[in-house]
Amino acid sequence: MKGLLKKNSSTPLYNQLVTVLMDYIKTTLDIDEKMLSEREICVKYDVSRTTVRAALNELEEMGFIYKRHGKGTFVSGLWKEMKDLAESYSFTEQMKKLGKKPTTDIVSFETVHAIPYIADNLGINPGDDVYKLRRLRSADGMKMMVETTFIPTNYFQGLTLSQLESMPLYELYPKTYKQEIKYADEEFFASVAQKKEADQLDVPVGSACLRIYRTTYNQDNKIIEYTISVARGDQFTYKIRHVKK
Repeated sequence: MKGLLKKNSSTPLYNQLVTVLMDYIKTTLDIDEKMLSEREICVKYDVSRTTVRAALNELEEMGFIYKRHGKGTFVSGLWKEMKDLAESYSFTEQMKKLGKKPTTDIVSFETVHAIPYIADNLGINPGDDVYKLRRLRSADGMKMMVETTFIPTNYFQGLTLSQLESMPLYELYPKTYKQEIKYADEEFFASVAQKKEADQLDVPVGSACLRIYRTTYNQDNKIIEYTISVARGDQFTYKIRHVKK
């Protein structure tokens, strides 16, 4: 097992470990089965506890695991439960239509190497540079949604935090980088908030939430964004109009 990770690779160890553990979960463990402990993973893959914690945090964000205080880490079934949705969604526009004032707080912004899972969803190669943006979306001061967005750097060279703070992302794309949004595919499903998400949204653990996975395409049908969102279910509604053709 130790040979699965290449310590001389340009891909960070924690990224490699995320990929290996995702495969381990899919092929070996069942939903709600207890995950290997941090110590067991350290020994099994010959990595530091810091590397293990970074990988587990990533897996938790992607819906592969969840944590129970005092009991350990368990396999989540969230990644298996996604449903198709034919239309895209704009948080800002929906909040405005409801007469609410939308606000966005940037939690973090960094450049990282894309793990295979993210690379597949962006149509790029594993290890390519991507921007990783975490945002907290609120309406009338109430926390509504947390988002983690991955953006390929090749379409947005030199993207800065000050640019992101200056205007909404979907305005920045066309105005600064000539990237027009043509359409977006989304997958969403009902779920419950895990502790980390509940803390971010100021709701009790286990509260109803909506998980949204969005892939956004430009005018050339190229993927320019992949976003994972968690929205609180007691305040958030998702409306769709189906038209018979």
